[in-house]
Formats: sequence, C-alpha cells, structure tokens
Amino acid sequence: MKLRLMLASVVAVALMFSGCAEQPTVPEKEVSKKLNAPAPAVAKLIKKYNLEVVDFAYTNAKIGIGTRSGAKAILIDARPAAMYAKSTIPSSLNIPDTEFDKYVGQLDKVAKDKEIIVYCGGWECGKSPKVAGMLQAKGFTDVKLYQAGEPEWKTKSYVEVGVPVVEAAFKKNGALLIDARPYAKTLAESIPGALFMNDDDMPKLMGRFPTDKATPIITFCAGYECHKSHVVAHKLQELGYSNVKVFAGGLPAWKAAEMPTTKGAKKEAPKVASPEAVKVVDGIQLGVDDGTVDGEWYKALVVADKVPANVAIVDVRSPEEFANGHLKGAMNLEAAKMSIKDFAAALPKDKVVIFNCATGGRAMEAHMKLNDAKIDVSKIFYFDANIKCDAQNKCEIIVNEPLG
Repeated sequence: MKLRLMLASVVAVALMFSGCAEQPTVPEKEVSKKLNAPAPAVAKLIKKYNLEVVDFAYTNAKIGIGTRSGAKAILIDARPAAMYAKSTIPSSLNIPDTEFDKYVGQLDKVAKDKEIIVYCGGWECGKSPKVAGMLQAKGFTDVKLYQAGEPEWKTKSYVEVGVPVVEAAFKKNGALLIDARPYAKTLAESIPGALFMNDDDMPKLMGRFPTDKATPIITFCAGYECHKSHVVAHKLQELGYSNVKVFAGGLPAWKAAEMPTTKGAKKEAPKVASPEAVKVVDGIQLGVDDGTVDGEWYKALVVADKVPANVAIVDVRSPEEFANGHLKGAMNLEAAKMSIKDFAAALPKDKVVIFNCATGGRAMEAHMKLNDAKIDVSKIFYFDANIKCDAQNKCEIIVNEPLG
C-alpha cells in the first residue's frame, strides 16, 4: 500500500512539472469540445447578448499592421491588467470586466458603430461576453467575440507585452531585444543591449539574427503607433522563430517607467538655438537635426491651423492609418510601398514639402531615402514628432527631442 502511494506521489509531481505536453491523452471528441466551443455558462452569455463569435483568421485580418491606428477594428482584452501586460493580442486595449467603468473611457472618442472585438482567456472565460454586453449597454452596435482568445492567439502568432515582461528579460538577459527604429534614433537613445534591426534594413542584416530559432526575442520601436516592431516580428516568424514578442509601448513606455537607457540617467537641458543661429528656408524654420523642421515652431502652426500656404504636408503612412486620422490638409503617399523614383515624382514641386508619420521614424526614412538617391531635398523636410489623430482629425502632438 505504501509503495502505491509513493508511486502515485511521484507521478503527480512529474505531471506537475512536465507541462501540458505530458498530460494524459484525452479522447478526440472531448478535446474538440473543450478547445472549440464555449463552456455552458459562457454560451448562455453569448446567447443573452446575441454576440457573433469570430475566429483567429477573422481577428488576424482585423489587426492590420498591428498598431492601434492601423487596426481595422478595436480589440479589447477583458482580462485583468496584469495579465494584459504579460501577453495580449497586438493593438489591443485593456478593459477588465471587474473595472469596466475605470477603463471604458478609452473609447470616449470612438464612434458607436465602430467594430469592436472582445476576448479574454479562452472558451471557458466569461469575461469577454460580459464586457461585450457592457459595451452594448454603452451604445456600441458592432461588438463581436474572439472567444478562443489569447490562449489560441499565442499558438498562432506573436503577442504584445508590457514593461514588466521587458524589464524581467532585461534584468535576467532572458531575451534578445531588437530596436526596429532608424539607426540614427537607436544611436541617440535605446534600451541597453538592444540590437538594431530596422525593417527596411532587414534584407542585408538578417545574418545578425540568432541561429537558434527558439531564442526569445522582443522587438520594439517608438510606441503604440509605430509599426516597425511588428514588421520585424512578422519577418522573424516567417523565418521560423517561435518565441517572438512585440513591446508595443516601445522606448516611450520604457522611459515613462524610468528604466535605464543608453542616454544615461542625467537629463540634459534642451538645446536652444540663438536667434542668429536659426535657419529658415522659404519662411520655414528648420530644426537642430539635418532635414527637420523646428518641432515646436511647426507644432504651434499646425495646432493653430496656420500652416503656411507654401507648405505641402505629406503623410507617409499607409492609406489605412491615414484614413483613421491625419493632420489637416495632409496628402497621403505611402513611402515604404513606392519606388524612390515614383515617390519623388509624386511630391508637389511648387511647395516646401514636410513629411510626417505617427512617430517620426518613417518620415525620417523617407527623407533619408531621397537624400541617399541624390534627389534635391533643399525644400523637403520632416516633422519629428509623435502624432495621434482621431477620425475627426483632431490630433495630439508630442515633439521628439533632437538627436544631436
């Protein structure tokens, strides 16, 4: 009898540490029911709120390029904030069911007919239909469920993580951190130890990727509206890397959490150009960095709707991002998808051209490509700023610090 108890204890301990792969075989019908259908209590909530349940393919198509402004639908993670920070679907906002009133303000400026997809911890999780019902009560008319949720998602694609996960990896050297911003941005300031791997430079730099495809990798760039980290993550997955995550908050979130950067802890006083040092081209005040306009000067004009008539505002993001909100008066040319010849030819010829994007990175790259191609950029500049606009083109603008 004692021998049997000892054997049972050994087996129990072995199972506890061996993970799901070593669990006893479950009949195929039972697995199918568990993984592909909601639990009875969840099914009742779905029926109560008359919710449409969508699958991975549908949800994947809706997140677009992975950024919040680039997504075609709003994804809502209904789990607690700590779980959201640990692993969530790219572009998601967090509205826990138990703190709905505290978090729902994130949707104050969202149109009531905007498509919203809510999810949580899988088929047995009732948080997603609860939040969906609450959103319906708030007047939202197109609310769906991705009920398979985060557990299924992370088996099929990369996830988005928050500062706590990156901090742990940083302190333990537990993952390769990849900075996907332009090289000049990386040189100016980055997370210590991060590898530079800009999306445009990947073809010639892929030899820097780890040989071990199971290596944990976390990509990041300039914040929630920056798509470069997502592009690199997608490419890594295509190459067979199996443990890829995106730190969507990027360097701005890292700095906001007062984590160390390569710039050091000492905050330098901003450089202020003397009046005689200010450079002006056709009435446009230039910035400290080559190719830039003076950020604060230009921001003031944009906010006051007083951009000079001789300026052409060119948004170099994707059409989807542009449609979700942009600076008033801007035209859209997706620089990354055009040959440099076609891009240059499409630019207005009788005005000063000022590029912008969501975080400054793509605008900088568009300017650099023109310059590298020996195209005259004497009247072409870029606005280095984080810009977030709503569907009514009301924009929040934060000017980035000069690189030099």
